[in-house]
Amino acid sequence: MKKILVLLLFAGAACSPKAPDSPDMAKWEAQAASITITRDDWGIPHVKGKTDADAVFGMVYAQAEDDFNRIEVNFLNSQGRLAEAEGESAIYRDLRMKLFIDPDSMKAMYAASPPEMRTLMNAWADGLNYYLATHPAVKPRVLTHFEPWMALTFSEGSIGGDIEDVSLSQLQDFYGSGDGAQLAVADDPQPREPTGSNGIAIAPSNTADKKALLLINPHTSFFFRAELQMTSDEGLNAYGAVTWGQFFVYQGFNEKAGWMHTSSGADVVDEYAETIVKRGDSTFYKVGTELRPVASRKVVVPYKSGTSMATKEFTVHYTHRGPVIRKEGDQWISVELMNEPMKALQQSYGRTKAKNLAEYRATMDLHTNSSNNTLFADAEGNIAYFHANHVAVRDPAFDYTKPVDGSNPNTDWKGVHTLDQSPNVFNPASGWVYNTNNWPWSAAGPNSPKASDFPKYMETYPENPRGIHAIRVLENTKDFTIASLMAAAYDSYLPTLAELVPKLIEAWDKAPSGDPHKAKVAEQVETLRGWDYRSSAASVPMTLAHYWGNELWRVVGNNADDESMTVYEYMAKRTPGATMLAALAAASDTLTANFGAWKTPWGDVNRFQRLTDDIVHPFDDTKPSIPVAFSSARWGSLASFGARSYPQTKKMYGTSGNSFVAVVQFGDSVRARAITAGGQSGDVTSKHFNDQAERYSTGNLRDVYFYPHQLKGHTEREYKPGK
Repeated sequence: MKKILVLLLFAGAACSPKAPDSPDMAKWEAQAASITITRDDWGIPHVKGKTDADAVFGMVYAQAEDDFNRIEVNFLNSQGRLAEAEGESAIYRDLRMKLFIDPDSMKAMYAASPPEMRTLMNAWADGLNYYLATHPAVKPRVLTHFEPWMALTFSEGSIGGDIEDVSLSQLQDFYGSGDGAQLAVADDPQPREPTGSNGIAIAPSNTADKKALLLINPHTSFFFRAELQMTSDEGLNAYGAVTWGQFFVYQGFNEKAGWMHTSSGADVVDEYAETIVKRGDSTFYKVGTELRPVASRKVVVPYKSGTSMATKEFTVHYTHRGPVIRKEGDQWISVELMNEPMKALQQSYGRTKAKNLAEYRATMDLHTNSSNNTLFADAEGNIAYFHANHVAVRDPAFDYTKPVDGSNPNTDWKGVHTLDQSPNVFNPASGWVYNTNNWPWSAAGPNSPKASDFPKYMETYPENPRGIHAIRVLENTKDFTIASLMAAAYDSYLPTLAELVPKLIEAWDKAPSGDPHKAKVAEQVETLRGWDYRSSAASVPMTLAHYWGNELWRVVGNNADDESMTVYEYMAKRTPGATMLAALAAASDTLTANFGAWKTPWGDVNRFQRLTDDIVHPFDDTKPSIPVAFSSARWGSLASFGARSYPQTKKMYGTSGNSFVAVVQFGDSVRARAITAGGQSGDVTSKHFNDQAERYSTGNLRDVYFYPHQLKGHTEREYKPGK
């Protein structure tokens, strides 16, 4: 993969070679003259434009400087064109996207969009095209030219949008007709890392300075987002995490308000079992007493085949609910989900300019932030929890966690729940709100919404270990400051292991002297008996407990599924003592085989490593890496670090979890500290490729330079795009 020559930019390459003039070059250069990019001493771009469109042009240009490859991959994926770069293994991923994203529809939507949004989309495409025109050494894999409508194909920002609920393997079974195309599926026998994010908002009544605080803590795959600031003379001033290639700050803050999204458990994607009727060459589906024709269209998926291109053609089918995605018996399964790209882009961009709770709430009336909950705080002292923003009104008599009967018209969606019909929380007496991808029924402690007041489909997630941990911290901390909220975000207690390890110790205590594992794990049990259930880089019991917990998870995971229990519940309530002891013996053997002894400090095992900018990162025990004190969200670690070993490694390396972390205080002015996994640049030769890694590994957040005066003495370079 080509690496962007950011080093040249930082070395002052004003004379970088240019491609032959595009017909649009004069227009691009004129707009670039209205934009200033200031790189701070962490390489983070602070983009200033006269207009919002200038800021969009400059910020996406700066993103391309930092990692054009990730921008291109995101927009190949969003347009269903990944197979043009990756080959046959991505065909069905592309087909899934093309079921929902059609270029002709996107172009028509762009043409009909509000003029102010069309101006922003134009600036977005111009910024990327100007970057390519002024960097001929950068060779895109596929996207050599960006068109404004393309911004609509990726307008919501989540790491995995609603479309990804559609199973690729089942899609291939339905449309593939045994074509033999191989899906790119990872074979991972290790327990799956919990996904999602943390958000906490603290009211002025619960802070030492009587100013609202916000924790912004997305848990994504590492390097999925960049950090930047974009400002204009038209009132834009947003700072935070930007998903590569998008032109809005996805999780961040402006001078008066901040927002943090967490993944929601609301049921926002529904499947319908359609009764299919064939009449000659025509296909129909039943809705009540009516037979409706199944709509069909041709979809062509180009893909890379060796050194040339090939295509695969599909005939895809739709009901009024959405595309048909698989088959169960004789019934076709269609899917319905929120698919309103223009409104989603308006909401995503519009919230960055919201200055208070009322203005932010107005953006929520667009109802297109479907897969997320939101934590909010502002300078007026408001805090809020907004539940998922696109929850369809449905007949609660049906179980929408499974495909419902499509022939029954009563199963159809009946509009969208309003904000007042959702389990939101505004300025609770508790003085705090939070979410960790868990249910909303504990979002504000005793002031939380009640599950009994809402339909079951409003929430499908249970409480989770991070939620239990967050409540423990929030209920026991008063008079928060920026420092104490940072400490809370990295609190090292592990509630799941604090529940499970005593059961292991009890099993050892009760085991008969002749038990084959009792003598073997006696020293290990004594080590765990004295543990405080906190993670640290020096902790040996942390290592032992993690390996034991993972081993036990592998052993009993299927049993939990069979009994419709969570693995946590099964481990705590149903696992025999002998099984617990056997798992500890096995974990000890693994540690001894890998590291020479089971007495291995956590930091020797749990590592952060960034060697390349590959989307799928390689790891190597012989190359430099950094110890990480925090641990898997599986055990309730708020600061999540999803690490695992690989066939070629003995150490564990993180690939997901804490990716961007910011703590923000609002008042007369905004104060913030933040950290990003690794560094800002995707160029391995840049000093900003991995310069934040040490701080990241210990939770040592750096100061955010939000105001121009804060940049003084912390500026590496100031320049115009293209210069």
